[in-house]
This record gives sequence, structure tokens and C-alpha cells, in this order.
Amino acid sequence: MKRGDNLANSISKKPFTCLILISLHLILGIGAVFGGTVLIIDPSGGLIKMPITLLENSPFNNFLIPGIILFVIIGVLPLIVSYALITKWDWKAADRLNLFSQMHWSWAYSLYTGFALIIWIAIEAFFIKQMAGIHVFYVFLGLMIQAVTVLPSVQRYYQVGKV
Repeated sequence: MKRGDNLANSISKKPFTCLILISLHLILGIGAVFGGTVLIIDPSGGLIKMPITLLENSPFNNFLIPGIILFVIIGVLPLIVSYALITKWDWKAADRLNLFSQMHWSWAYSLYTGFALIIWIAIEAFFIKQMAGIHVFYVFLGLMIQAVTVLPSVQRYYQVGKV
């Protein structure tokens, strides 16, 4: 059986709630990788017409560091988590930070990702001194990730020792 077949088979055996969770992580990760990449390429924010004046109350002179954080923590991490939620990939390094020993590490990191997103948006809103519709959307997405993660069907599926 080919690797792609294993991945498709792994997806088809999951409860629908797990597929929703994976989708939420993919939406977050793809968007943040794109946004972070744009800010890394053009730290002035000009490519996406984001005024540098948004940073006047922050510790940053440009969008490079926020872009790197966005890319890695809010972008790459959810993509890794979504892959692990699909495959239940055994990664000992990630397991070391798993506070829920009875759960697969990807389940714990799903919760962590929801918290990271909400904290990211709160810090961003604090620094720019305003709240926009996009902030509300991403706080809602972070809450949705957390809510779906703690659903009983999702918890049962990601218990250690379950297939």
C-alpha cells in the first residue's frame, strides 16, 4: 500500500468531529504561513498594505519578528498538528511537552494551538490598540479549535492506545 493510500485510509476512519478539527488546523496553518511569509518578505507591510504605524505601540520597528512568529507558531505548528492528528505520528520530542499523558501528543498540541492563537490575537490587539473583524474571526477560530478538541468523540479517538 502506498503512503498516499495510508493517509487517505487514515482520514476515512476518523470520526467526523476529528475531520472538523483537522480542517480548522489546516485553515489556520495555511493562512498564517501565507501571512507570515508576506511579512517576512516585506517587513514594511507594504505587500499587504499594512501600515507600519500599527507597530508604534509595540516593541517592533517592522513586521519581521511578528511575521516569523506568525509563520512558525500560528502557521507551521498547526500544519504539523493537523498531519499528526491524521496519522497519529509518534514523535517523542513532542511527547515531552504533552501535559496529557493519556492523550496522543497531537491532541494536546491542538489545545496549545488554540491558546497560542487567542494569546497572539490578544497581544496584537493590545499593541495596535484596536480590534477588527479579522481579530474576532481568529479568536472564534481559536475557541473552535479548543471546543472541538475537547469533544468526547475527539478525546476518545486520541486516547493513547486507541487505533
